[in-house]
Amino acid sequence: MSFSSQSSCLAISGGVGGAKLALGLAHMLEPGKLTITGNTGDDFVHLGFFISPDLDTVMYTLADLNNKDLGWGQEGESWNFLDAVKRMGGESWFRLGDRDIGTHVVRTQMLAAGKSLSEVTSHFCKQLAIKHRLVPMTDDPVATIVHTRAGEKLAFQHYFVRDECRPEVTGFVFSGIDEAKPAPGFIAALVDPTLAAVIICPSNPFVSVDPVLKVPGVMDALNSSKAAVIAVSPIVGGQALKGPAAKMMAELGMPQTALAVAEHYATQYPGQVHGFVLDEQDRGLRDEVESLGLSTIVTNTVMVTLQDRMDLAEAVLDFSSEIT
Repeated sequence: MSFSSQSSCLAISGGVGGAKLALGLAHMLEPGKLTITGNTGDDFVHLGFFISPDLDTVMYTLADLNNKDLGWGQEGESWNFLDAVKRMGGESWFRLGDRDIGTHVVRTQMLAAGKSLSEVTSHFCKQLAIKHRLVPMTDDPVATIVHTRAGEKLAFQHYFVRDECRPEVTGFVFSGIDEAKPAPGFIAALVDPTLAAVIICPSNPFVSVDPVLKVPGVMDALNSSKAAVIAVSPIVGGQALKGPAAKMMAELGMPQTALAVAEHYATQYPGQVHGFVLDEQDRGLRDEVESLGLSTIVTNTVMVTLQDRMDLAEAVLDFSSEIT
C-alpha cells in the first residue's frame, strides 16, 4: 500500500454501506491514523431512548458485534422487549433488540447527566475495545426532515423505517444544522496537518453524507486542508446496494446512476471533492465522471467479504496518494 504511514485518514460514514468500508479502513490503518465520523441527522428519541442509528451501526461493525445478515443491530438479538411493547399497544415499528436497548439506555442516561454525544461515543468504544476513533458529526441536535410529494414533512426514521420509504420525496432539510458545530473529534481530524485523505464512504449522498458536510465549518476546514477528498459511489449498475438512494434519485428527477452521484458531489461541493470511485459494472461511465473534473478509478466496490472491504480500502487509500 502506498498510503504513507505518517499520514492520517478521515472517513465519513452513514450506516450499513459506509460501515463496511470503515471496517476495511480500520484493518488497513493503525489506531490514531483513522477517524470515522458518523452521520447524526438520523438520531432521534423513541420510547424515551436517545438512538443514534448510524453511529451504532459503525460501532457494532468495528466491534464485530453487528448482525451480518441484517447489516444493522447486534448479532444474536432477541426481541422480548419489543414484543412486550407491542402487546401493551406501544409503538413497535422501530426494531429495538434486547441487546441494542442496553446501548440506548446507557446513552440516554449519560446524555441526561450532561455528557456530550462525543463523550458517550468515546465511552462506548472503550467499553467495546474499539481502538480506532469514532466520532459524531456534531454534538448539537440536527434532524433530517424528508419532504414528500404529498406535502408531508417526515422525521427521517418515520420515513425510512415506519413508512418503509414508500412516500415520494421532493427534498430534504437538516433542522438545526445552521446552529450546529462540528464535534471536537471531527474538527480535530479535519485540521490535523497529517490528514492526507478524506474518504466519503458509499453512503446515501442526500441523507447520510450531505448532513455531515453541511455542518458549518466543515467545508472551510476542507478548503484549508491539503487532503484528497474521495467519494465512493453507493450506486452500482443503477442500483443502491443498501437503502433508498436510487429510489430517491428517481423521485428527485435524477438518473439512477453512479454518474448522477458524481454530479451531485461536483455541483454541491465544486472543487472540494477531488476523486470518485466507480464499480467495475460502471466502467463505461469513467470518461463522463472525469469530465466533471473528478479523478476517477474503477475497482470492485461490492463488499461481500472482509477481504473485499480491505481491498477497497487499500485501493481508495492508494488513489488518495496519487491525487495528492
